[in-house]
Amino acid sequence: MERHKESEERLDLELDSKTELPISEREEKVSQSLEEAQDLREQGNYDQGIEKLINALALEVKKDQVYYRLGNIFFDSGDLDRAEYAYERAIEENEEHVNAQHNLAVVYRKQGKVSKSVKQRKKANKLELQNPKDPDLSKEEKSYAKRFALKLVLMIIGGIAGLGLIVYLAAVFVF
Repeated sequence: MERHKESEERLDLELDSKTELPISEREEKVSQSLEEAQDLREQGNYDQGIEKLINALALEVKKDQVYYRLGNIFFDSGDLDRAEYAYERAIEENEEHVNAQHNLAVVYRKQGKVSKSVKQRKKANKLELQNPKDPDLSKEEKSYAKRFALKLVLMIIGGIAGLGLIVYLAAVFVF
C-alpha cells in the first residue's frame, strides 16, 4: 500500500510537535493513555485501546510499558502474533521487564512453541530473582521487620556464644 506524501508530512509534523513537549508532560500524557487503555481493555474495547497506545508511542517515553500494554490487549483480543511482537518490542526497550518476559512465554506456549516458551520462562524467572520487586511496606511493617531482624541476629549470636561456652567448659572439666 502506497502512502500519500501529504499524509506522511502531516504525520511527521504531528510526531515533531508531540516530541517537542517537555518530558514530564509527555510522561504524564503517556501515563494517562496507559490508564485509559487499561479501562478500554477491561471493557473489551480493544480497537480503541490499541489506537490510544499507538498514539502514545509517538511521545517517545515509557515505550516498554506501552508495548507491554499493547501486548496485553492483543493477547486478550486473540491476536497472538501481534501480542508476541509487542512483548518482544517491550523487551527490546527494557530487557528487565519481567512481566513482558513472562507474558511472551505464555504467548509462545499458546502458539505451540514449547521450547521457546520454556526458555523464555526461565529467563523471566532468572530476571525476577535478580531484580525482586520492592515491596511497599508501611512504617509499622518496616519497624516490625527491623525489630524482628535484630532479635534474630541477637538469638544467633547468643546461640553461638552459648555453644562456645559449652565447648569451653567441656574442655576445662573433661580434659
